[in-house]
Formats: sequence, C-alpha cells, structure tokens
Amino acid sequence: MIKLLKKLAIVTLIGAMLLPIIGGTKTEAKRVKTLLGAGATFPYPLYSKWFDVYHKKTGIKINYQAIGSGGGIRQLLSRTVDFGGTDAFMSDEEMAKAPGKILHIPTTLGAVVVAYNLPGKPTLRLTPDILAGIFLGKIKKWNDPAITRLNPGVNLPSMDTVVVHRSDGSGTTNIFTDYLTKVSKEWAQKVGRGKSVNWPVGLGGKGNPGVAGLITQIPGAVGYVELAYAVQNHLPVAMLQNKSGRFIKPSLASVSAAANVPLPPDTRVSITNTDAPDGYPISGFTWIILYKEQHYSGRSKARALVDLLWWCIHDAQRYNEALLYGKLPKAAVAADERILRSVTYDGRPLIK
Repeated sequence: MIKLLKKLAIVTLIGAMLLPIIGGTKTEAKRVKTLLGAGATFPYPLYSKWFDVYHKKTGIKINYQAIGSGGGIRQLLSRTVDFGGTDAFMSDEEMAKAPGKILHIPTTLGAVVVAYNLPGKPTLRLTPDILAGIFLGKIKKWNDPAITRLNPGVNLPSMDTVVVHRSDGSGTTNIFTDYLTKVSKEWAQKVGRGKSVNWPVGLGGKGNPGVAGLITQIPGAVGYVELAYAVQNHLPVAMLQNKSGRFIKPSLASVSAAANVPLPPDTRVSITNTDAPDGYPISGFTWIILYKEQHYSGRSKARALVDLLWWCIHDAQRYNEALLYGKLPKAAVAADERILRSVTYDGRPLIK
C-alpha cells in the first residue's frame, strides 16, 4: 500500500510539472503585483481614482503613465505595456501594423470643452463657425463682432485670442479636430482631423494638464481640454451651439445624451456633432486597448488584466460622475462584456 501511494505521488508530481502554465488562471491573477498601462490623459483623473481603489481592494498596483493617446497606441504596438489608453480609436491602418488583433474597451465618456482666460470669467456662447475661425487664426480679437453679437451684455475686451493646443499625439485633439472637420469645410480642407495636426496658429502644451496650465497663465488664451481639467483649474467654458441650434453647456447629462447611439461591434465610434437635441457636440468615449490573444512575450498577467477591466466597466463606474465623467450606457457595458469574453490565452477564453 505504501509503495502504491509513493508511486501515485510521483505520478502526480510529474503530471504537475508537465502541465502548461496558463496565464489565465485565478492563481496567476493572485500572483500578479503590477499591471502596466500608458496613454490618454483625457481620463487620467478618473483612472487615478479607479486604480487607487483597485490597488486597495486587490493588492494589484496599476502603473498608468498619462503620455497621450498616441504614446499609448505606440507602446501597445511594441508590447511594452499590458494595456493602452486612447481617446482616438485605432484606425484600420494602425491595427494592421499590430502583431495581433487589438480590442477596444470603452471605459467612460466625457466632454472636450473650450476653455479660456478672460476677465470676469464670463460664460460665452460660441457657434461652430466662430470656434473654427478662432482656431484657424481668422478671429484674432475677443471683441470681434461675431463674438460680441452672440454675447450681448458681456463686456468683451480688445484682447488677442491666444490659441493653445496639444503638442503631443492626443486623443483629445482627435475628438476636437474630428468635430471641427464635421462642422467647418474650411477646417476640413486646411487642417483635418487626427491625433496630431498642423495647427494654423497657437502654442502647444503637453497633455491636458499642459494645455490647462497655459490657458491659466496667459490672458486671452483659449484652448480645448477635458472638462475635469477646466474645473480643476477654475477655467470658464463655452456653451456650444449643437446641430439642433441649441447652445449646450458641457455636463454629465449633455454628454450622456450625445452617447445614446448604436455601437458597432468593435465599439469604434465617433459621437461628435451629435444629432441629439440635448447633446453636447464635442463628446467622446475613451478606450482601453489590449490584445485579444494574451499569450505573448512570456506574459503571465492575462487573467489579472481581464479581471481589472471587468471591474472597470462595472463596479468602478460608481466613481465616474463625481469626477465629471459619464457612466457607460447599458449598450456599451453589454458590448464590453462580449468583447472581454472573447479575450483568450492559448486560444482559450479567459472568462467563461
């Protein structure tokens, strides 16, 4: 009997040694101490909160570097991070360069606002034509007749409009220029949309914090940032005329209205210049991007990553609105669940 037990023990030990190490096991998830991410600055105030809560909850630290959407895409393509963050969904051309299929997980949504530095911090109304005119360098003074006619009763100074834009590859820039391309033929012809564009005028700041900082420092400055950065820096923001002709204040309600649209299966969608009567016209999703097949480069963090993302699209959403980000619509959550269930390790789904 003793000899039989010894043989069974040896067989069990050999069998355990021969088992493949699967990156998608719960045991693996418990071993992981750090996940690496990089990318968009747009959601960084929210991600900082999420990842701090998750670390306290699970012991897993998420090291997220807010280097801009372009940087996040580049680092994911080079496989130097576990996930990327981007406010500009990857183009077909960018995805074709990837060594594996990349998935897009919408995590939240927000408003890209037009913030400025003017005496008295007035709330201005701006039309698409005026906004394009400012960023094209055609409207050079704050008391330009086009602005004053639209804002009766506001004492606008004879002060130069100092345009501030992003200097780095930016999903926030992509959202902003996507909107201007839709509403201004001149902008579409001369500048167009993208994470980086050739700006006709202006100063460059790195990240949303850099743009907000320059606007705060320079009298007459005007630029675009995610709403949370304007609030944090006590900057006034414009009410923009939407497609329905209404002047809309950026808010959680107006962003959610803009996001009430059907999502394509891959979730890559633009919600700028919305048809929604109450929708804010420069709204956008932000995505976490990752590889569908997680067994690469000796990785052993696959299960920990999908566990994090599942938490982000469910429990973490309770923190969004306090930080001025919209909760994911039900359709987006359902799409995220389907996409996360498609993530594999050695071809086997990590979530069943």
